[in-house]
Amino acid sequence: MTTHTAEPDAEVLLELFTDATRIKLFDEKYRALMKAGHIGGMYYSPRGQEFAAVSVAQHLRTDDYVVTIYRGLHDQIAKGVPLRELWAEYLGKAAGTCKGKGGPMHVTAPDHGLMVTTGVVGSGLPIATGLGLSAQLRGTDQVTVCNFGDGASNIGAFHESLNLASVWQLPVVFVCQNNQFAEYTPLLEGTSVRHIADRAAGYSMPGVTVDGEDPVAVWRAAGEAIDRARRGEGPTLLEVDTFRYHGHVMGDMQKYMPKELLEAKMAADPVPRFRARLIADGISAEADLRAIEDRAEAEVEDAADFALHAELPDVSELMTDVYAPEVAVR
Repeated sequence: MTTHTAEPDAEVLLELFTDATRIKLFDEKYRALMKAGHIGGMYYSPRGQEFAAVSVAQHLRTDDYVVTIYRGLHDQIAKGVPLRELWAEYLGKAAGTCKGKGGPMHVTAPDHGLMVTTGVVGSGLPIATGLGLSAQLRGTDQVTVCNFGDGASNIGAFHESLNLASVWQLPVVFVCQNNQFAEYTPLLEGTSVRHIADRAAGYSMPGVTVDGEDPVAVWRAAGEAIDRARRGEGPTLLEVDTFRYHGHVMGDMQKYMPKELLEAKMAADPVPRFRARLIADGISAEADLRAIEDRAEAEVEDAADFALHAELPDVSELMTDVYAPEVAVR
């Protein structure tokens, strides 16, 4: 692929750090409340995968589209969904993006370009392909980013979607956030290739693998793919090698994951590493980064408090937002 993306300036680098910090703190707060028994439900932590989201979304406009999966908190925040609305939706409150009806696994926020969060593995890929077709037919230069895990690349919908997107040269960037485990199965025990991006060759599109712990490398690769799609040159399969720190789902004991591997990955946490890099490279001073962290923490605390005290949906909402009115059976 030809490089069309300039190097990120200091403002962009600080925005990447800010969004990654907001994701990290949201996740830590949410898990703490769950562990304390203050909230319940299902939760799929994206800790460790922050830059797979923020370094991609940096190149997107508000009217560009994002499709993500149940492990989608980082993608939702990176696309600009307000924290209050997001927290409220996660807690099933009426002030949420879907009036509390979606919950963590089904967040949508079309005003911010977050079109779908799906709880079904692989099901977002054909939806993203349809969104790309919509943009093409309407003659806009909107780009759709579809985020999914390595396990989804073994689903039929993955192959069908990439094939059709290539045939029609759709403006879709397929982003595989490869966190090395499909639920509880290590990558190479269930996938025939070491790099998911190798599969792009079968669909005549560029395939790129990038280190997901390097936010600038992800930013460059995503910028090239998104620029290419916006110019009408078709789709890209972008594989971001990353890692998840807290198992498949909240409560997962991670017995299937080598302890040494997990410890090594957590010791190399990309968020504090990037923080240190910003200081070492003279991009920001310690005090300024601390101020960013303090603001992010205040935002998260405010949003959590708002959601915890927000109203539940009224019972009258039970039959709204459905495809058709209830039909009386005679």
